[in-house]
Amino acid sequence: MSAHRSMKLSLRQVAAIVVFAVLALPPMIASSSSSGVSAPAVAAPADTQQLRPVIPGADRYQEGKVFLEHADTWSYLEQPGVAPDSQYQVLTGNVVFRKNDMFMYCDSAHFYEAANSFDAFSNVRMEQGDTLFVYADELEYSGVDEMAVLYAYPGKKVRLINRDVKLSTDVFNYDLASNIGFYNVGGVLDDAVNRLRSLEGEYHPDTKYAYFYYNVDLEAPNGKDTLRMYTDSLVYNTGTHLCELIARTRIVSADGEILSSSGKYNTLTGLADLYRRSLVITNQGNTLTGDTLFYDRNRGIGEAFGDMVLMDSARKSSLHGDYGWYNELSDSAFVTGRALAKEYSGADTLYLHGDTIYAYVDTDSSRVMNVYRNVRFFRSDMQGICDSLSSTERDSLMHMYHHPVVWSGRRQVFGNIIEVHVNDSTVDWARLPEFGFTAEHIAEDCYQQMSASEMTTWFNDSTISRLYAEGNVMLIMFPMESDSTYNKYAYVESSEMDAYFRDNDIESVHFRPATTGKVTPLYLAKRNSYFLQRFAWYEDMRPVSPDDVFEVPQSQLDLMRSEIPAPEAAEATRRRKEIRKVRQTGSEQADADRPSGAAESDKVRTAAKPVQAAASVSDSIVAVPRPVSLPVDSIQVR
Repeated sequence: MSAHRSMKLSLRQVAAIVVFAVLALPPMIASSSSSGVSAPAVAAPADTQQLRPVIPGADRYQEGKVFLEHADTWSYLEQPGVAPDSQYQVLTGNVVFRKNDMFMYCDSAHFYEAANSFDAFSNVRMEQGDTLFVYADELEYSGVDEMAVLYAYPGKKVRLINRDVKLSTDVFNYDLASNIGFYNVGGVLDDAVNRLRSLEGEYHPDTKYAYFYYNVDLEAPNGKDTLRMYTDSLVYNTGTHLCELIARTRIVSADGEILSSSGKYNTLTGLADLYRRSLVITNQGNTLTGDTLFYDRNRGIGEAFGDMVLMDSARKSSLHGDYGWYNELSDSAFVTGRALAKEYSGADTLYLHGDTIYAYVDTDSSRVMNVYRNVRFFRSDMQGICDSLSSTERDSLMHMYHHPVVWSGRRQVFGNIIEVHVNDSTVDWARLPEFGFTAEHIAEDCYQQMSASEMTTWFNDSTISRLYAEGNVMLIMFPMESDSTYNKYAYVESSEMDAYFRDNDIESVHFRPATTGKVTPLYLAKRNSYFLQRFAWYEDMRPVSPDDVFEVPQSQLDLMRSEIPAPEAAEATRRRKEIRKVRQTGSEQADADRPSGAAESDKVRTAAKPVQAAASVSDSIVAVPRPVSLPVDSIQVR
């Protein structure tokens, strides 16, 4: 029955209305006097069905009860054969309902008093205090489940406003019992910082929590940068602007991306606590992964716990460890706990381990990497150990400190310091500036050996082209006989040795200024004479696989704790001065003896190169001069 339609009343209906008015008059008068609202005068029945209702002064906080607070007109017509719960009153003009502290307004309504329900039409709004407002075109309220369903006409939206929060949708469900609103036809929530869209959503005004499901899209404008978040499920607090990630989520900004399925992200501060193997991608293409990540977007700092991986796509390298951090603004990184650096710019991958790895950019904008304690590295053609390692891009040099040892094939080299210089990712020279010892195992107790106060090797395309040694140069060599056996060894001493190679074979060897040598048959030699004074064979410490770099043997720990033998500095300096004097007078002849294209510069006295350099060190670093190339007249047979 329309709220604006008038009908003729039968005599029986008029009588019923008069009886109702008479019975209701005393409580109406009492209510009027207690509430300050004056009761209307009881009028005689007329040809109209419209009356002004007066509401008793009942307790408005009765559980589950909705009250009619006001209507300009009221009308009722009992419908025969209709259940009491389906009978309704027609209310028009400034209609007001109340449930607890929630007031609901409309232009007209059907009030199902027996069912404690109503339908509201036109200019519908809900108000709770002075902070929560909901606007719609129609409302259906069910007293059974205390649920209000609000609708918008085509081209319009249902709107909820709670302070600075605005929610809009086509159909909005509001649970008055729990004070929760939700939608499942698509909606948008805006606050002072973010806008969130989703197919389904739920908003809790009391706690300011909002839950979004399916095709969730968060947008956070911030000047020229706009943060976007994409997921299928998200929890968001409009008070703290904090997002709880409960499904796989992609966060995109001008600074890069974040991928995570669990954690928290503060859209106001840019701080993120991420769990379940999350990933941060910087705008430079570097990635940081960890079981747990703490990331500060504004400062560009990420901290990783559990299986950290930092990938540097530009340098084709990565850092791994149990714990580490990365600062993308300063391009620095730290890793420890099974710390590992990988370098894969070449055909093979270098695996470098140390207790701690620290990489940073120096004041001159040159990148530096330091690896501390119990360093071990592996590549298929080269392996090595040392106590610590440092490298810089400034001078393209890598330094290995304190008992460094490098292996390649059957060859080994060690010293106090090993320096490697790289040009265009290829080793062009390597140097042992304080002491050097090279050895190659050839048979049983037979080792080709050479030691000197200083050694330098040059390369062409990773192939040795020249080996220069000066200061206390000593060699022991076992020449192979025609039947592939060894029956003698040669011992040579010199102040300086300069050897030139072609295809890894010796082309010529020069000893300056004077050379003495002896050849001893093995049957006349004592076993201990097979070895130079500082000979050592460290094969048991050699890494044999990528995983073996983590297995530091006790022998390596003992070696790294031991002191380096004190160098005979004064004697070495004196001999080098003598050698340089001779070289000044004989340099022209020496140059004439060099193969074409082998006149490399001797100026290789500089310091350190990035760790990537180690990846290109070839087995020829530890090449030993072949004794068959020695001039026969330079060896005295004993």
